[in-house]
Amino acid sequence: MTTKMNQIWAQKIMPRAPHLAMIFVTMLWGTTYLLVKVGLTSSSPMFFVGCRFAAAFAAIGLFSFKHLIRCTKYDLFAAAAIGFSITIGYGSQTIGLQYITGSESAFFTALFVPFVPFIMWLAFRKIPSKMSLLGIVLAFIGLVFLSGNSFIAISLNFGQWITVLSAFAVATEIILISYFSPKVNLKSVTALQLMFASLFAFLSMPLVGETTIPPFSITLVTLTVGLGIASAFIQLVMNWAQRVVAPSTAAVIYAGEPVWAGIYGRMFGEILSPSALLGGTLVVISVLVSEYRPKKRRQAKKAAAH
Repeated sequence: MTTKMNQIWAQKIMPRAPHLAMIFVTMLWGTTYLLVKVGLTSSSPMFFVGCRFAAAFAAIGLFSFKHLIRCTKYDLFAAAAIGFSITIGYGSQTIGLQYITGSESAFFTALFVPFVPFIMWLAFRKIPSKMSLLGIVLAFIGLVFLSGNSFIAISLNFGQWITVLSAFAVATEIILISYFSPKVNLKSVTALQLMFASLFAFLSMPLVGETTIPPFSITLVTLTVGLGIASAFIQLVMNWAQRVVAPSTAAVIYAGEPVWAGIYGRMFGEILSPSALLGGTLVVISVLVSEYRPKKRRQAKKAAAH
């Protein structure tokens, strides 16, 4: 019996461990929108982001000191690039949460999935598949419904626009992690990218009009430390899992995040309009469609490989 269980573990569960870990990350990620909105009652956005990632760096740095002192220039470059994308992504998302609900923010952020093949095309001239293009179209339609607009006159408010920017940054982060993770020291880069994310967030405060530091607050300390530890765990899992999981597959798994955020938001009283729910549903469908590959095509690729 033990031998059989070991075989099942080795053949079926272990190969899926990165995927399962990433699914858990999306469940954890979905809670952060509500927590950030609470945190914004005691802090300005970029200061909150800076404190959050400073706590995340401290959490991982304690266990990565030996790796940090041996980091290379390439590790530093990779960490700075990923850290910058994290700052833009989380910073713009946090600013946007001052104007829109957590559930709405989560669905807008999910647009990063259709953005991944678009950015891959811009950066690497990798032509998107037909399904990816269809996903982009569905995502656009979902965006219109989610934002409460009509197709004749599309107008996003500031919170919605800046959250779309967040989606671009998250898509860039996923691509950068997949590009760098096989080439760098995982532990040192994970810690350093969090340090750079915190540093860039603090440096950006004057640029977004944050000229003063919020007063001390137990709520602020508790939330930034808690979210910092969660962010450290999330980034560590992302870097570890995306060594073997393709960016497109990772994007599909992360698409579960707005669903969890919507569930948590509903539990705490956030209610989306029928139009917004339809738009959010179309965004999730666009995610699945954009990464769908017909069975015949997959089999043809395997045959060609052999």
